[in-house]
Amino acid sequence: MTSALFIARRYLFSPKSHNAINIVSGVSAAAVMVVTAAMVCVMSVMNGFEQVVERLFSHFDPELRIEVVEGKFFSCDTEAFDRVRALPEVAVFAETIEETALIEFDDKQQPATLKGVDTEFEQLTCIDSILIDGQYIIHDGAFERTVMGQGLAAQMGIGAHFVKPIHLYAPKRDQRVNLMRPDESFEQATCFISGIFAVNQAKYDDGMMLVSLPLAQRLFHYAPHQVTAVELKLTPTSTLPQTQKQIHQILGDSFSVLNRYEQQASFFRMVHIEKLLTTILLVFILLIASFNLIGSLSMLIIDKQNDIRTLSYLGADLPLIRRIFLFEGWLISSIGAVAGIVLGVALCLSQEHFGWLKMGNGAEYILSAYPVALQWSDVAIVLLLVLAIGWVVAWIPAKKIEP
Repeated sequence: MTSALFIARRYLFSPKSHNAINIVSGVSAAAVMVVTAAMVCVMSVMNGFEQVVERLFSHFDPELRIEVVEGKFFSCDTEAFDRVRALPEVAVFAETIEETALIEFDDKQQPATLKGVDTEFEQLTCIDSILIDGQYIIHDGAFERTVMGQGLAAQMGIGAHFVKPIHLYAPKRDQRVNLMRPDESFEQATCFISGIFAVNQAKYDDGMMLVSLPLAQRLFHYAPHQVTAVELKLTPTSTLPQTQKQIHQILGDSFSVLNRYEQQASFFRMVHIEKLLTTILLVFILLIASFNLIGSLSMLIIDKQNDIRTLSYLGADLPLIRRIFLFEGWLISSIGAVAGIVLGVALCLSQEHFGWLKMGNGAEYILSAYPVALQWSDVAIVLLLVLAIGWVVAWIPAKKIEP
């Protein structure tokens, strides 16, 4: 321990001639503690919400999704895709088509995203876990079936056990529109609803319905093995980043291989931006709270003028004296930071295990309590950030000490 730090520690815990100095120092440490705990709690709650949404997407999104970089559709009946299909890390290889169509039911019309899926889709995702009514059936051997999002079903007034057919219309993409007979420019199909799913994400619930891959190929005029995406499920023993890189090397730069985060890149980017902006706002509040430290340290410097002169007579140079009070202010900030970290971690762990802070009453919320995901990397960042700000703020009055 250096002499400057040793003297600063003695000053911190020794009695002062004016009790106001102790009060202001305590207020400064308390302010830093509260803001530090708030930063830990807010960042943990935002991590919790991110993990909740990630789990919701994981019920529907595949582990890896292959799309063409340029264009909309491609053929997966190639040697490269055969090599991907034969990889030992690939457990499920599913062909899908996503296009927009007009759906009609009982004189109600609504555009929707039709996702044509093959028989592997049920093994690819956790579709059974998100069904809220009916069953997952897209073809019963005699009739085409569909499973749609709960928001879309509500808009169309459709229930899972309705026997009235749903009509689908899509423009013939390989033909020009016939202005004399525009109705002939649309391909038509019919299906019956078999189930309703809920991902609790508007992107899927309010505008998507699942149909069989042959129905989508016929409706949108796609040839066999022409798809808009290939979706993969990996084996439990595989490593996702390595498999993703390996598949990209097989297919080349004309295809993109997306994991779940990349499939929802815009959403997770928005979450990260919100987290960053919230952190910046809390840092600004921390700066304001830390300025109490300037007053506390300035009062201490005035109180210790006799000590400063004594140290000078004993041979202490000006940089050493300034470091003493710099360490003094930094120790006050550090006590508040450590106390805030302990308080924030305790609050997050108690919320995670007991859920004492509720989101509301009733079934309108996905979760009953605020989700928390404590990440020690965030705790370390907050601690280093608070200590750095405390050091900078303590330097302001310390550098004004004159011999």
